[in-house]
Amino acid sequence: MHRSMSRLELKPRDVFHSGALTLFFLAAWAISLPRLCRFWQYILNQGIRLVGIQAGLGLSEHHFTRYIRFFIPYPRMQPIAPDAQTWGWTAIAVGALFVASFILPPTQIPLRYFLRILGFIQGTALFYFLWEPARFPHTPDSYLEGLVTYGMAMISFVPILFSFTYYIMNFSLLQKAFLTTVTMTHLTLFLPLLILLQALVLEKSVLFMPLLYIVFGLPVEVLMIIAFYSWGMSWPSKDAPLS
Repeated sequence: MHRSMSRLELKPRDVFHSGALTLFFLAAWAISLPRLCRFWQYILNQGIRLVGIQAGLGLSEHHFTRYIRFFIPYPRMQPIAPDAQTWGWTAIAVGALFVASFILPPTQIPLRYFLRILGFIQGTALFYFLWEPARFPHTPDSYLEGLVTYGMAMISFVPILFSFTYYIMNFSLLQKAFLTTVTMTHLTLFLPLLILLQALVLEKSVLFMPLLYIVFGLPVEVLMIIAFYSWGMSWPSKDAPLS
């Protein structure tokens, strides 16, 4: 019988394992934050230098209790409003997305709607910057700092999320610990690369900030967590018969 059709019998041992794993990973993450922030600072420094992004590096001080203090790194950039050429080429690209969404065959319905969503979001940004470009309230500095902070919070949430959705399942303790470690490690390595990629786009213009935030920001990390969770749920459980 498939796991989705079976009844989950929660045992005291499962509850204990869930709580113990959650506390362990949260404590390990909190203790590692100062070193991880220095690691992200190094990656961002090297990436800015190698890619040639016109940006400095800012540090935002935070603390978790009085014993754990860390500095969140983020690129510092000047906000660049879209010029006529950038606005025009972007409008052409948005129009092409809408046209392509109608040309694709009916079998590609998810892709068709995804292209329309991209076009709608970027289209609204185009109209905003056409009428009120000077009143855009966000800067690349604040946006990128927030993206790093929210990404850090997302990684911190992984053990809590898995405690309710994966640790209570009938998997071995090693499987639960391995999936959590792989998920958090992947997100930790991915976050500075995401920041660099978005900084590279924002270097051209803040016109693309809404699209980056709504589609290519935290939703990407959420999808990664779902993908790792799905992978872990496909593993054989402790009660699975041997083939």
